[in-house]
Order: sequence, then structure tokens, then C-alpha cells
Amino acid sequence: MKSRLIVLGIGTLLAALVVWAPTDRGEVGAQGMIPNAPLFEVDPFWPKPLPNNWLLGSTIGVSVDSDDHVWIVHRGNLAPNEIPAALDPPFAEACCFAAPPILEFDQEGSLLQHWGGPGEGYDWPESNHGVWVDGMDNVWIGGNGGDDSHALKFTHTGEFLLQIGEDGFADPDSNSTTRYSKVAKVTFDNEANEAYLADGYGNRRVAVVDGTTGELKRYWGAYGNTPSDDELPRYDAANAPAHGAVSSDKSGDQQFRNPVHCADPTNDGLVYACDRPGNRVQVFTKAGEFVEEIYLMTKTLGSGAVWDIAFSTDPDQTFAYVADGVNQQVHVLRRKPLEYLYSFGSGGRMAGQFFGNHSIAVDSSGNVYTTETFEGKRVQRFKYKGMGNAKGDVGVAWPGN
Repeated sequence: MKSRLIVLGIGTLLAALVVWAPTDRGEVGAQGMIPNAPLFEVDPFWPKPLPNNWLLGSTIGVSVDSDDHVWIVHRGNLAPNEIPAALDPPFAEACCFAAPPILEFDQEGSLLQHWGGPGEGYDWPESNHGVWVDGMDNVWIGGNGGDDSHALKFTHTGEFLLQIGEDGFADPDSNSTTRYSKVAKVTFDNEANEAYLADGYGNRRVAVVDGTTGELKRYWGAYGNTPSDDELPRYDAANAPAHGAVSSDKSGDQQFRNPVHCADPTNDGLVYACDRPGNRVQVFTKAGEFVEEIYLMTKTLGSGAVWDIAFSTDPDQTFAYVADGVNQQVHVLRRKPLEYLYSFGSGGRMAGQFFGNHSIAVDSSGNVYTTETFEGKRVQRFKYKGMGNAKGDVGVAWPGN
């Protein structure tokens, strides 16, 4: 028994030593395994229960700050039977109440602070959407309500700093220089002090603004084209590229479909944009020049397969993780060369499953966090377990799978 424990200990040490180590491009082996892939398992006890009999509504944003604290934003859209104690008159003595919109958790899953909602000097979105904590620990949110045409910036403790764009415009205008249309997500380039807006549910563009003044600096549509709000033909699933196909020939749809659901910059000067119902991630330089694209689950209709993206936190950001809220998976990609590796997750309400897998983030230890919209209404953590061989479709990332 002692010798077996020694062997296991050496194996664990060797596994730890290869975390984030550069690897050659893996090929699917004889057993259908993908080598050199990051592996995960769900942590069913994270986060800890919320205080005050609070519940989450549709949870539509997650971000990790410089202290590895995890931030989420939710809508508080709870049915009467979920919050009987909050009704007037109350139907119950204890359960339950909607939590405040923005919540911060530590690595142990304890709630540290909470804030958000309407206040003086700014327009809280009709339907808040997405959260991002920049390198200075400022907090950014968007909104995709009927006439949400702006984004907001707050301090770490919720003090209002900046409103970008004029609120109250329902109609899209993808070439406007003064307003936006239903911003899905705000991300940030700390070095350049620029905020990237996935603009969004109304407009069809990536927009880049000054992080201090909010001034629009540049924008672009699919393939770097000038965006257009003209009606698009229906998505052609029958003739779409294969799942995992990578291309740089600009042969696909020449405009983004609504919503453009993410626009995330990387350390090496690239930007990854989620064309959600187009079932593709497009890669650009930070100047908006098209580089390449990858197609995912291309038979997916409706809301589409490409909901959000996050990157591993090794210096090269070797891997990308794509949240898929229709097929209820996380797709794992290698960034360079861009290629599909495998997926984990399945549809359901148990730990490690998804219902409306909406947003995704990664902490400095490689752990992945997801949020769920619709009736999913939660945040989950998937613990990074090191590098190894992954099946093409892992299913639920449960211990032992």
C-alpha cells in the first residue's frame, strides 16, 4: 500500500508540473482521446448559500477581479412562487427575496459585498446584461432591455463613475457615434485603457471606447466590414461549415447576427467576438482587421451556440472556453493554432449540468465559472484538475468522468 501511495504522489506531482506547460498540437488518439487538454470537474459546494433567504434570478454575467474574487450580475426576475415572503401581503414568513443585482464572492464562495440598481446620476438598465471588472477593479455592465442604449462604469464598491452612450433609444444604428443598442457585454484592455462593447442585441458591431472618457474610438462588423442593420437572410444550417471548422477566407455571412454576444481582447493583441446565432467566433486584431474564425455546433438554430468566451490565465492564454447556452456545454479550444478540442457539460439542473449556459470566466488558478440565464439562475465553479486526455464530449464534468 505504501509503495502504491508513493507512485500516486509522484503522478500527482508530475501532473502539477505540466499545468499550463506549452504543448504541441494534440491529435485524437486511438482511444478517441484528445491529449494535452485542460481538465475540469464541478465543485458542487461553491458558492456557499446566500444570506437573507436571497435567490438569484437569471444570472447573465460573471467576471474575476485582481484578487481572484468572483463577480456576478443577475436580474432578480423571480416568479411569485419563488418569493412568497416578498409579496404584499407576504404569503410566507421566511422564503424568499431577490438578491441585489451585483454580488462579489471570495474563493471560498463567501459573499463579500453586494450592490446595484437605480441611483442618482445614471440610468440603470431595464435589463442588465454582463459584468466585467477591469484591472483597476472598476465594474462595467451593459444592458439589453427594450431601449437600453448605453453601458455603465462603477467603482469596486458601487460608486457611479461613467455612463457611455445616450439611454432611451430603441432602434438600432450600428454606425452611430453617440449611442449603442442593447450592449451584451463590456470587456477591457487594461494596457490601452479601452473598453470593448459587444454591441449587441440591437447593433451588429464591436465598439471600442476610451476607458476614462467613454469616447468612441473605433468599431467594426463581421470580417471587419462596415456594419449594416439591413435584414439578413435566415441562417442556413443545411449548408453551414462543419463543427470545429476554421477558416480565414471571409466566405461566411458578411454581417454579424443579433446578438453580438462577446468581444474579448487577449494579451497578444487579438479580439474574439461571439456571433451567437451565427455559431461562430471571429478573431480580429485590436484594430478590427479580420484574422480567422471557428464554427461551433453549426446545426444549432434559435439562440445559437456561441454565447460567451474566456481564456486560460497562463501567460500565453493557451486555451479558450466558449459557453453554449442551447447545447448546454462548454467548448474547449486551443487558441494557436485555432482548433476545437472537446466539450464538457450537458442539459439539466444538477451540479455540472446547464440550463441556459450564458457567461464564463476563469481565475488565476485555471478554475472556470459559468452562469445560467432563463430558469437556470445560478453560478457554478469547475475546478481545474490539470492537463490530461479528454474525450471528445465529456458530458457532465463530474469526479471520475
